[in-house]
Amino acid sequence: MQRLKLFFGSILLILILFTFSAASTNVERDETPKVDIQNSLAIQKRAKMYSSRKRALELAINTYFEEAIKSGDIVGAGVSIVKADSILMSDGFGQRNFLEKAKPNGETVFRLGSLSKGFTGVLAAKLVEEGAFKFNDKLSDYLPQFHFGDSLNTSKVKISNILSHTSGTPYHSYTNLVEANVSMEKIAEQFKEVTPISEPGKQYSYQNAMFALSQEVMLKATGKDINTLLMDRFFMPLGMSNISMDHESFSRKENIAKPHAKRGKGWRVLPLKGNYYNAVAAGGIDASPTDMAKWMRFLLGHNPSVMSKRNLDTAFNPFIDLNENNKYYQRWEGHVKSSYAFGWRIHTMKNKITDKEETIWHHGGSVNSYRNEIALFPESDLGICVLMSNNSRLARTVVPDLREIVKQVYELTPEALASL
Repeated sequence: MQRLKLFFGSILLILILFTFSAASTNVERDETPKVDIQNSLAIQKRAKMYSSRKRALELAINTYFEEAIKSGDIVGAGVSIVKADSILMSDGFGQRNFLEKAKPNGETVFRLGSLSKGFTGVLAAKLVEEGAFKFNDKLSDYLPQFHFGDSLNTSKVKISNILSHTSGTPYHSYTNLVEANVSMEKIAEQFKEVTPISEPGKQYSYQNAMFALSQEVMLKATGKDINTLLMDRFFMPLGMSNISMDHESFSRKENIAKPHAKRGKGWRVLPLKGNYYNAVAAGGIDASPTDMAKWMRFLLGHNPSVMSKRNLDTAFNPFIDLNENNKYYQRWEGHVKSSYAFGWRIHTMKNKITDKEETIWHHGGSVNSYRNEIALFPESDLGICVLMSNNSRLARTVVPDLREIVKQVYELTPEALASL
Protein backbone atom coordinates (compact mmCIF):
# COMPACT_ATOMS: atom_id res chain seq x y z
CA MET A 1 0.00 0.00 0.00
CA GLN A 2 2.97 2.31 0.61
CA ARG A 3 3.82 2.35 -3.11
CA LEU A 4 0.34 3.71 -3.80
CA LYS A 5 0.86 6.77 -1.61
CA LEU A 6 3.98 7.72 -3.55
CA PHE A 7 2.20 8.36 -6.82
CA PHE A 8 -1.47 9.00 -5.99
CA GLY A 9 -0.76 12.72 -5.75
CA SER A 10 0.54 12.95 -9.29
CA ILE A 11 -2.25 10.74 -10.63
CA LEU A 12 -4.90 12.91 -9.01
CA LEU A 13 -3.26 16.06 -10.35
CA ILE A 14 -3.47 14.60 -13.85
CA LEU A 15 -7.10 13.73 -13.20
CA ILE A 16 -7.87 17.29 -12.19
CA LEU A 17 -6.32 18.59 -15.39
CA PHE A 18 -8.29 16.02 -17.39
CA THR A 19 -11.45 17.08 -15.59
CA PHE A 20 -11.01 20.76 -16.31
CA SER A 21 -10.21 19.87 -19.92
CA ALA A 22 -13.40 17.80 -20.14
CA ALA A 23 -15.44 20.55 -18.55
CA SER A 24 -14.11 23.25 -20.90
CA THR A 25 -15.57 21.79 -24.09
CA ASN A 26 -17.06 24.59 -26.19
CA VAL A 27 -20.04 24.13 -28.46
CA GLU A 28 -20.90 26.82 -31.00
CA ARG A 29 -24.44 28.05 -30.71
CA ASP A 30 -26.57 28.08 -33.85
CA GLU A 31 -30.20 27.60 -34.70
CA THR A 32 -30.28 24.20 -32.95
CA PRO A 33 -32.83 24.17 -30.09
CA LYS A 34 -31.31 24.74 -26.64
CA VAL A 35 -32.21 21.30 -25.34
CA ASP A 36 -30.22 19.66 -28.16
CA ILE A 37 -27.20 21.83 -27.41
CA GLN A 38 -27.39 20.86 -23.74
CA ASN A 39 -27.73 17.18 -24.55
CA SER A 40 -24.86 17.31 -27.00
CA LEU A 41 -22.66 19.11 -24.49
CA ALA A 42 -23.54 16.61 -21.76
CA ILE A 43 -22.72 13.66 -24.02
CA GLN A 44 -19.40 15.21 -25.00
CA LYS A 45 -18.51 15.88 -21.38
CA ARG A 46 -19.35 12.31 -20.34
CA ALA A 47 -17.33 10.86 -23.20
CA LYS A 48 -14.35 13.04 -22.46
CA MET A 49 -14.55 12.29 -18.74
CA TYR A 50 -14.67 8.55 -19.46
CA SER A 51 -11.63 8.83 -21.69
CA SER A 52 -9.77 10.97 -19.14
CA ARG A 53 -10.43 8.57 -16.28
CA LYS A 54 -9.45 5.57 -18.39
CA ARG A 55 -6.13 7.21 -19.32
CA ALA A 56 -5.50 8.07 -15.68
CA LEU A 57 -6.25 4.50 -14.62
CA GLU A 58 -3.83 3.12 -17.21
CA LEU A 59 -1.12 5.48 -16.01
CA ALA A 60 -1.66 4.55 -12.34
CA ILE A 61 -1.73 0.79 -12.99
CA ASN A 62 1.33 1.03 -15.21
CA THR A 63 3.22 2.89 -12.47
CA TYR A 64 2.16 0.30 -9.88
CA PHE A 65 3.40 -2.69 -11.88
CA GLU A 66 6.55 -0.95 -13.08
CA GLU A 67 7.52 -0.57 -9.43
CA ALA A 68 6.63 -4.20 -8.69
CA ILE A 69 8.88 -5.34 -11.56
CA LYS A 70 11.68 -2.99 -10.53
CA SER A 71 11.56 -4.24 -6.93
CA GLY A 72 11.79 -7.86 -8.07
CA ASP A 73 8.28 -8.88 -7.01
CA ILE A 74 7.18 -10.14 -10.43
CA VAL A 75 8.46 -11.01 -13.90
CA GLY A 76 5.23 -10.39 -15.73
CA ALA A 77 1.53 -9.92 -15.10
CA GLY A 78 -1.76 -9.76 -16.93
CA VAL A 79 -4.33 -7.35 -15.54
CA SER A 80 -8.07 -7.09 -16.17
CA ILE A 81 -10.39 -4.45 -14.74
CA VAL A 82 -14.08 -4.15 -15.60
CA LYS A 83 -16.68 -1.69 -14.38
CA ALA A 84 -20.33 -2.18 -15.30
CA ASP A 85 -20.32 -3.55 -18.85
CA SER A 86 -17.07 -1.77 -19.81
CA ILE A 87 -13.63 -3.38 -19.96
CA LEU A 88 -11.42 -0.64 -18.56
CA MET A 89 -8.19 -2.59 -18.83
CA SER A 90 -6.97 -5.85 -20.35
CA ASP A 91 -3.23 -5.66 -20.69
CA GLY A 92 0.13 -7.08 -19.67
CA PHE A 93 3.22 -5.78 -17.88
CA GLY A 94 6.82 -6.95 -17.69
CA GLN A 95 8.02 -9.93 -19.71
CA ARG A 96 6.44 -13.18 -20.88
CA ASN A 97 9.80 -14.88 -20.47
CA PHE A 98 12.66 -13.44 -18.41
CA LEU A 99 15.16 -14.58 -21.06
CA GLU A 100 13.31 -12.81 -23.86
CA LYS A 101 12.03 -9.29 -24.47
CA ALA A 102 8.46 -10.12 -25.49
CA LYS A 103 5.92 -8.22 -23.40
CA PRO A 104 2.65 -9.81 -22.29
CA ASN A 105 -0.57 -8.28 -23.55
CA GLY A 106 -4.29 -8.80 -23.23
CA GLU A 107 -4.11 -12.06 -25.21
CA THR A 108 -1.21 -13.64 -23.28
CA VAL A 109 -2.32 -16.89 -21.62
CA PHE A 110 -1.55 -17.82 -18.01
CA ARG A 111 -2.44 -20.92 -16.03
CA LEU A 112 -5.23 -20.07 -13.56
CA GLY A 113 -4.84 -22.75 -10.88
CA SER A 114 -7.66 -22.58 -8.34
CA LEU A 115 -9.34 -19.66 -10.07
CA SER A 116 -10.75 -22.60 -12.06
CA LYS A 117 -12.94 -23.47 -9.06
CA GLY A 118 -14.96 -20.31 -9.63
CA PHE A 119 -15.75 -21.42 -13.19
CA THR A 120 -16.87 -24.80 -11.86
CA GLY A 121 -19.16 -23.30 -9.23
CA VAL A 122 -20.87 -21.12 -11.82
CA LEU A 123 -21.12 -24.01 -14.28
CA ALA A 124 -22.79 -26.09 -11.56
CA ALA A 125 -25.31 -23.29 -11.03
CA LYS A 126 -25.94 -23.22 -14.79
CA LEU A 127 -26.57 -26.98 -14.90
CA VAL A 128 -28.92 -26.70 -11.92
CA GLU A 129 -30.75 -23.98 -13.86
CA GLU A 130 -31.05 -26.42 -16.78
CA GLY A 131 -32.32 -29.21 -14.52
CA ALA A 132 -29.32 -31.55 -14.97
CA PHE A 133 -29.03 -32.05 -11.20
CA LYS A 134 -29.70 -30.31 -7.89
CA PHE A 135 -27.19 -29.01 -5.38
CA ASN A 136 -28.71 -31.26 -2.71
CA ASP A 137 -28.40 -34.43 -4.78
CA LYS A 138 -26.29 -37.18 -3.24
CA LEU A 139 -22.83 -37.56 -4.71
CA SER A 140 -23.18 -41.37 -4.59
CA ASP A 141 -26.24 -41.19 -6.88
CA TYR A 142 -23.91 -40.12 -9.68
CA LEU A 143 -20.73 -41.90 -8.54
CA PRO A 144 -21.75 -45.30 -7.14
CA GLN A 145 -18.06 -46.20 -6.65
CA PHE A 146 -17.76 -43.37 -4.09
CA HIS A 147 -17.68 -44.46 -0.42
CA PHE A 148 -16.64 -42.20 2.42
CA GLY A 149 -16.96 -43.51 5.95
CA ASP A 150 -19.96 -45.75 6.56
CA SER A 151 -22.98 -45.96 4.28
CA LEU A 152 -24.89 -43.37 6.32
CA ASN A 153 -22.06 -40.83 6.04
CA THR A 154 -21.64 -41.58 2.32
CA SER A 155 -25.33 -40.87 1.73
CA LYS A 156 -25.00 -37.47 3.42
CA VAL A 157 -22.33 -36.11 1.03
CA LYS A 158 -24.14 -33.78 -1.38
CA ILE A 159 -22.99 -31.98 -4.50
CA SER A 160 -23.16 -28.75 -2.48
CA ASN A 161 -20.63 -30.22 -0.01
CA ILE A 162 -17.95 -31.00 -2.58
CA LEU A 163 -18.34 -27.52 -4.14
CA SER A 164 -17.99 -25.81 -0.75
CA HIS A 165 -15.22 -27.97 0.80
CA THR A 166 -17.60 -29.26 3.47
CA SER A 167 -17.64 -33.00 2.71
CA GLY A 168 -15.77 -33.80 5.94
CA THR A 169 -12.51 -34.87 4.27
CA PRO A 170 -9.14 -33.97 5.83
CA TYR A 171 -7.31 -30.97 4.35
CA HIS A 172 -6.11 -31.60 0.77
CA SER A 173 -7.07 -35.29 0.73
CA TYR A 174 -5.51 -36.99 -2.31
CA THR A 175 -4.13 -33.81 -3.81
CA ASN A 176 -1.02 -35.97 -4.30
CA LEU A 177 -3.01 -38.26 -6.61
CA VAL A 178 -4.33 -35.29 -8.58
CA GLU A 179 -0.79 -34.01 -9.04
CA ALA A 180 0.29 -37.53 -10.09
CA ASN A 181 -2.25 -37.27 -12.94
CA VAL A 182 -4.48 -40.09 -11.67
CA SER A 183 -7.93 -39.93 -13.26
CA MET A 184 -10.74 -38.49 -11.16
CA GLU A 185 -12.78 -41.64 -11.80
CA LYS A 186 -10.10 -43.69 -10.03
CA ILE A 187 -9.55 -41.13 -7.28
CA ALA A 188 -13.27 -41.30 -6.46
CA GLU A 189 -12.79 -44.92 -5.40
CA GLN A 190 -10.01 -44.06 -2.93
CA PHE A 191 -12.11 -42.10 -0.44
CA LYS A 192 -13.17 -45.37 1.20
CA GLU A 193 -9.70 -45.33 2.77
CA VAL A 194 -10.21 -41.89 4.36
CA THR A 195 -11.63 -41.33 7.84
CA PRO A 196 -14.06 -38.38 7.97
CA ILE A 197 -13.12 -35.50 10.26
CA SER A 198 -16.69 -34.23 10.52
CA GLU A 199 -20.21 -34.84 9.37
CA PRO A 200 -20.82 -33.44 5.85
CA GLY A 201 -21.81 -29.77 5.90
CA LYS A 202 -20.36 -29.02 9.34
CA GLN A 203 -16.71 -28.16 8.73
CA TYR A 204 -14.71 -26.37 6.02
CA SER A 205 -11.60 -28.20 4.83
CA TYR A 206 -10.05 -27.10 1.52
CA GLN A 207 -9.82 -29.76 -1.20
CA ASN A 208 -8.72 -30.33 -4.77
CA ALA A 209 -9.57 -33.99 -5.35
CA MET A 210 -12.97 -33.94 -3.65
CA PHE A 211 -13.88 -30.65 -5.33
CA ALA A 212 -12.90 -32.07 -8.75
CA LEU A 213 -15.33 -34.96 -8.35
CA SER A 214 -17.89 -32.35 -9.45
CA GLN A 215 -16.66 -32.80 -13.02
CA GLU A 216 -17.47 -36.51 -12.80
CA VAL A 217 -20.99 -35.64 -11.60
CA MET A 218 -21.42 -33.29 -14.55
CA LEU A 219 -20.25 -35.99 -16.96
CA LYS A 220 -22.73 -38.50 -15.57
CA ALA A 221 -25.58 -35.97 -15.49
CA THR A 222 -25.10 -34.57 -19.00
CA GLY A 223 -23.02 -37.08 -20.94
CA LYS A 224 -20.47 -34.33 -21.68
CA ASP A 225 -17.09 -33.68 -20.05
CA ILE A 226 -16.43 -30.44 -18.21
CA ASN A 227 -14.25 -29.05 -21.04
CA THR A 228 -17.15 -29.32 -23.47
CA LEU A 229 -19.67 -27.95 -20.97
CA LEU A 230 -17.53 -24.89 -20.23
CA MET A 231 -16.92 -24.23 -23.92
CA ASP A 232 -20.58 -24.60 -24.88
CA ARG A 233 -22.13 -22.75 -21.92
CA PHE A 234 -19.62 -19.95 -21.37
CA PHE A 235 -16.42 -19.67 -23.35
CA MET A 236 -17.89 -19.67 -26.85
CA PRO A 237 -20.94 -17.48 -26.09
CA LEU A 238 -18.75 -14.97 -24.24
CA GLY A 239 -16.03 -14.91 -26.90
CA MET A 240 -13.31 -16.19 -24.54
CA SER A 241 -11.07 -17.28 -27.42
CA ASN A 242 -7.72 -17.90 -25.68
CA ILE A 243 -8.91 -20.57 -23.24
CA SER A 244 -7.16 -23.95 -23.00
CA MET A 245 -7.87 -26.88 -20.68
CA ASP A 246 -5.18 -29.41 -21.58
CA HIS A 247 -1.40 -29.43 -21.52
CA GLU A 248 -0.90 -29.96 -25.24
CA SER A 249 -3.08 -27.00 -26.25
CA PHE A 250 -1.40 -24.70 -23.74
CA SER A 251 2.10 -25.80 -24.79
CA ARG A 252 1.35 -25.11 -28.47
CA LYS A 253 0.32 -21.51 -27.87
CA GLU A 254 2.90 -18.91 -28.85
CA ASN A 255 1.61 -16.09 -26.65
CA ILE A 256 1.94 -17.58 -23.16
CA ALA A 257 3.60 -16.38 -19.98
CA LYS A 258 6.24 -18.87 -18.87
CA PRO A 259 6.41 -19.77 -15.16
CA HIS A 260 9.36 -18.46 -13.14
CA ALA A 261 11.13 -18.92 -9.81
CA LYS A 262 13.65 -16.69 -8.05
CA ARG A 263 17.34 -17.36 -8.66
CA GLY A 264 19.57 -14.98 -6.75
CA LYS A 265 18.71 -11.49 -7.91
CA GLY A 266 17.26 -12.79 -11.16
CA TRP A 267 14.78 -15.36 -12.34
CA ARG A 268 14.81 -18.95 -13.57
CA VAL A 269 12.38 -19.95 -16.32
CA LEU A 270 10.57 -23.15 -15.31
CA PRO A 271 9.34 -25.92 -17.61
CA LEU A 272 5.64 -26.20 -18.33
CA LYS A 273 3.95 -29.00 -16.42
CA GLY A 274 0.80 -30.95 -17.17
CA ASN A 275 -0.52 -31.30 -13.63
CA TYR A 276 -4.18 -30.53 -12.82
CA TYR A 277 -5.48 -30.98 -16.35
CA ASN A 278 -6.99 -34.23 -15.04
CA ALA A 279 -8.86 -32.05 -12.52
CA VAL A 280 -10.00 -29.15 -14.69
CA ALA A 281 -12.75 -28.35 -12.17
CA ALA A 282 -10.19 -27.65 -9.46
CA GLY A 283 -7.25 -26.12 -11.34
CA GLY A 284 -7.00 -26.95 -15.03
CA ILE A 285 -8.12 -23.82 -16.91
CA ASP A 286 -5.78 -21.41 -18.73
CA ALA A 287 -6.86 -17.93 -19.81
CA SER A 288 -5.72 -14.48 -20.92
CA PRO A 289 -6.49 -11.08 -19.33
CA THR A 290 -9.04 -10.44 -22.10
CA ASP A 291 -10.74 -13.77 -21.34
CA MET A 292 -10.88 -12.90 -17.65
CA ALA A 293 -12.30 -9.45 -18.38
CA LYS A 294 -15.14 -11.01 -20.38
CA TRP A 295 -15.67 -13.58 -17.62
CA MET A 296 -15.92 -10.92 -14.90
CA ARG A 297 -18.30 -8.80 -16.97
CA PHE A 298 -20.51 -11.89 -17.26
CA LEU A 299 -20.27 -12.65 -13.52
CA LEU A 300 -21.46 -9.12 -12.74
CA GLY A 301 -24.64 -9.85 -14.69
CA HIS A 302 -24.02 -8.11 -18.00
CA ASN A 303 -24.67 -11.13 -20.24
CA PRO A 304 -28.18 -12.21 -19.16
CA SER A 305 -28.68 -14.10 -22.43
CA VAL A 306 -25.95 -16.51 -21.29
CA MET A 307 -27.28 -16.91 -17.74
CA SER A 308 -29.77 -14.99 -15.65
CA LYS A 309 -28.40 -12.84 -12.83
CA ARG A 310 -30.70 -14.55 -10.31
CA ASN A 311 -29.39 -18.03 -11.12
CA LEU A 312 -25.83 -16.79 -11.48
CA ASP A 313 -25.90 -15.42 -7.95
CA THR A 314 -26.63 -18.88 -6.48
CA ALA A 315 -22.94 -19.71 -6.94
CA PHE A 316 -22.09 -16.81 -4.60
CA ASN A 317 -24.49 -17.57 -1.74
CA PRO A 318 -22.37 -18.14 1.39
CA PHE A 319 -22.54 -21.82 2.35
CA ILE A 320 -20.26 -22.02 5.38
CA ASP A 321 -18.42 -19.50 7.56
CA LEU A 322 -14.63 -19.60 7.43
CA ASN A 323 -13.07 -19.71 10.87
CA GLU A 324 -9.52 -19.38 9.60
CA ASN A 325 -6.58 -17.57 11.18
CA ASN A 326 -3.91 -15.36 9.67
CA LYS A 327 -5.05 -15.56 6.06
CA TYR A 328 -3.79 -12.72 3.88
CA TYR A 329 -7.29 -11.52 2.98
CA GLN A 330 -8.13 -11.21 6.67
CA ARG A 331 -5.53 -8.44 6.80
CA TRP A 332 -7.25 -6.40 4.10
CA GLU A 333 -8.48 -3.12 5.55
CA GLY A 334 -12.05 -3.36 6.81
CA HIS A 335 -12.28 -7.16 6.76
CA VAL A 336 -15.18 -8.36 8.94
CA LYS A 337 -15.76 -11.99 8.05
CA SER A 338 -15.38 -14.57 5.29
CA SER A 339 -17.39 -17.54 4.10
CA TYR A 340 -17.21 -20.02 1.24
CA ALA A 341 -19.81 -20.47 -1.47
CA PHE A 342 -19.39 -22.72 -4.53
CA GLY A 343 -15.82 -22.17 -5.70
CA TRP A 344 -15.71 -18.65 -4.25
CA ARG A 345 -14.68 -16.98 -1.00
CA ILE A 346 -17.17 -14.35 0.06
CA HIS A 347 -15.76 -11.51 2.17
CA THR A 348 -17.68 -8.88 4.09
CA MET A 349 -15.80 -5.61 4.45
CA LYS A 350 -16.74 -2.49 6.42
CA ASN A 351 -15.66 1.08 5.74
CA LYS A 352 -14.35 2.44 9.04
CA ILE A 353 -15.45 5.98 8.21
CA THR A 354 -18.92 5.44 6.73
CA ASP A 355 -19.66 2.12 8.50
CA LYS A 356 -20.96 0.86 5.14
CA GLU A 357 -20.49 -2.82 4.34
CA GLU A 358 -19.26 -4.16 1.00
CA THR A 359 -19.17 -7.71 -0.38
CA ILE A 360 -16.22 -9.19 -2.27
CA TRP A 361 -16.37 -12.41 -4.31
CA HIS A 362 -12.78 -13.59 -4.30
CA HIS A 363 -10.41 -16.46 -4.97
CA GLY A 364 -6.70 -17.00 -5.31
CA GLY A 365 -4.97 -19.54 -7.51
CA SER A 366 -1.56 -21.15 -7.73
CA VAL A 367 -0.20 -23.87 -10.02
CA ASN A 368 3.23 -24.54 -11.56
CA SER A 369 4.51 -21.27 -9.97
CA TYR A 370 1.77 -19.13 -11.53
CA ARG A 371 0.01 -17.00 -8.87
CA ASN A 372 -3.33 -15.30 -9.49
CA GLU A 373 -6.06 -13.27 -7.81
CA ILE A 374 -9.63 -12.47 -8.84
CA ALA A 375 -12.07 -10.25 -6.93
CA LEU A 376 -15.50 -8.89 -7.80
CA PHE A 377 -17.27 -6.09 -5.96
CA PRO A 378 -20.95 -6.57 -6.87
CA GLU A 379 -22.24 -3.43 -5.15
CA SER A 380 -19.75 -1.36 -7.15
CA ASP A 381 -20.21 -3.39 -10.36
CA LEU A 382 -16.44 -3.83 -10.44
CA GLY A 383 -14.10 -6.72 -11.21
CA ILE A 384 -10.32 -7.02 -10.83
CA CYS A 385 -8.13 -9.92 -11.94
CA VAL A 386 -4.33 -10.19 -11.80
CA LEU A 387 -2.44 -13.11 -13.35
CA MET A 388 1.25 -13.47 -12.45
CA SER A 389 3.92 -15.78 -13.82
CA ASN A 390 5.66 -16.34 -10.47
CA ASN A 391 4.79 -16.79 -6.83
CA SER A 392 4.87 -13.31 -5.38
CA ARG A 393 4.16 -11.55 -2.11
CA LEU A 394 2.31 -9.01 -4.24
CA ALA A 395 -0.61 -11.48 -4.37
CA ARG A 396 -1.42 -10.69 -0.73
CA THR A 397 -2.18 -7.03 -1.38
CA VAL A 398 -2.76 -6.57 -5.11
CA VAL A 399 -6.57 -6.71 -4.82
CA PRO A 400 -6.93 -3.94 -2.21
CA ASP A 401 -4.13 -1.96 -3.89
CA LEU A 402 -5.86 -1.92 -7.28
CA ARG A 403 -9.25 -1.39 -5.65
CA GLU A 404 -7.86 1.77 -4.05
CA ILE A 405 -6.52 3.01 -7.38
CA VAL A 406 -9.93 2.47 -9.00
CA LYS A 407 -11.60 4.34 -6.14
CA GLN A 408 -9.29 7.28 -6.61
CA VAL A 409 -9.80 7.36 -10.36
CA TYR A 410 -13.43 6.34 -10.89
CA GLU A 411 -15.37 6.99 -7.74
CA LEU A 412 -14.62 10.68 -7.31
CA THR A 413 -17.04 13.02 -9.02
CA PRO A 414 -15.75 15.82 -11.27
CA GLU A 415 -16.76 18.27 -8.56
CA ALA A 416 -14.77 16.36 -5.95
CA LEU A 417 -11.76 16.18 -8.23
CA ALA A 418 -11.95 19.90 -8.93
CA SER A 419 -12.06 20.69 -5.21
CA LEU A 420 -8.77 18.89 -4.39
